[in-house]
Amino acid sequence: MSSKNHRRGPWTIQQQHTVYENPWIKVDHHDVTAPTGKTGIYGTVSFKGGAVAVLPLADNGDTWLVGQHRFPLDEYSWELPMGGCPKDEQPLEAARRELREETGLSASSWQGLGHYHVSNCITDEQAWGFLAEGLEQGDTEFDDTEELAIQRLPFDEVLAMTLDGRITDLVSVAVIQRARLLGLA
Repeated sequence: MSSKNHRRGPWTIQQQHTVYENPWIKVDHHDVTAPTGKTGIYGTVSFKGGAVAVLPLADNGDTWLVGQHRFPLDEYSWELPMGGCPKDEQPLEAARRELREETGLSASSWQGLGHYHVSNCITDEQAWGFLAEGLEQGDTEFDDTEELAIQRLPFDEVLAMTLDGRITDLVSVAVIQRARLLGLA
């Protein structure tokens, strides 16, 4: 599909076409005129949903991390329980589902911890963070592509991991640090 000559804010899109598409993302190529008048190209990745991250917080201050190998980075990553939020699902409902699937936990109390734009220079991906309290343990329900490790750690250790580089997932870092800055953990 190709479209011509329309505006996106101060940018003029001379031509646009989809390079690749799958059930989760769409990659578009744009021939553009920048706000400065210079012509060029822009590539964008559009997500067909968002992401949610959950900071589960036990009464004693412990939290849970999920570890897994991340294919795009070819690295192992420790991060908050998180996952996709289809456009037809509310972020809080997706957060409840992801927490249960990845840790087996359910929570009686939920609080929003921010709305984030992830790598907004190339993608429209959005993420939402949540604090979950009043936790009850149940069974995990991993997706058929997930091989996850789960650790329960004191919140202060998890916060330290965001500061020393052991946690590099940006949404996890933002949610964990925001909880501390707000005095919630």
